Amino acid sequence: MPDPKTTPASDWIKRHSDKLNAGSHILDVACGKGRHTRWLLESGFQVTAVDINLSGIVDLPEQRALTRLERDLEQGSWPFAAQSFEGIVVTNYLYRPTLHDLLESLTIGGVLLYDTFAVGNERLGKPSNPDFLLRPGELLECFAKNMKVLAYDHGQVSFPKPAIRQRLCAIRAD
Repeated sequence: MPDPKTTPASDWIKRHSDKLNAGSHILDVACGKGRHTRWLLESGFQVTAVDINLSGIVDLPEQRALTRLERDLEQGSWPFAAQSFEGIVVTNYLYRPTLHDLLESLTIGGVLLYDTFAVGNERLGKPSNPDFLLRPGELLECFAKNMKVLAYDHGQVSFPKPAIRQRLCAIRAD
């Protein structure tokens, strides 16, 4: 199993992170082993990391720039209804009922960086369940009405393993 301390952040997230304001507060949704939380902290951002299980980031030292929330985002209400973030990062995670919540949790001018699996990935490996695979254009459908799309991609990647991915970089409009 890859070491989360050395597993690189998604190229998509790194490439588009220049759209995030320096030092801003970022929500890392379903942070897993923390590769994006780690990278964002090292890059000078404040991070709220949320996941059903935070064991992947227990090694991170307590610091003012990091807030941890162990929560099942698929049960109960959205835990960030009273908060807003200048950026939201979502990778390798899809739970459609929270897509609207992501938009509502972004400040005006806030940046959404989304990078996850899409239909067609079932030919290459997991996930293969359609509940966890974006349909072609689904991120655009969901966010383009209320956001300015800066970049979008849907297709096969080879790194870190062959997969079909859909990715979006968008800014919340007024």
